[in-house]
Amino acid sequence: MAYCTNCGSQVRDDQDVCLSCGKSLKLGKQNKVYDEQGSTFGYAVLGFFIPIVGLVLYLMWKDERPNASQSAGKGALVGFILNFLFSILVMIILMTSSGFWMYDF
Repeated sequence: MAYCTNCGSQVRDDQDVCLSCGKSLKLGKQNKVYDEQGSTFGYAVLGFFIPIVGLVLYLMWKDERPNASQSAGKGALVGFILNFLFSILVMIILMTSSGFWMYDF
C-alpha cells in the first residue's frame, strides 16, 4: 500500500495524482510516497499502555508512516483518558472508604 504524503490517503501504485487532495505523487525530492506493510495493532497497544511512547511515535511517524502513527496516537489518547478516569475512581473510593467526606456535627 502507498499513501499520499500530503493528506495520508491511500493511493494506488499507478496513480500520478492523489484523488483526495490533488497533490502530485511523482517520486522526487519533495513528493514521496511511502509504503507501509503489516499490522499497526501493536503500536496501538504500546501507545495504550505507555501513552508517552505512543505520543512520541505519533509525532515522529506522522509523515513517514501515517497508519502506524495514527494507531500509536489513538492508543496513547485512549490510554491516557482511561488512566485518568481510573485514577479519579480510585481517589473517590479511597476518600469514601477512609471517611474523608464524613463530618461530625
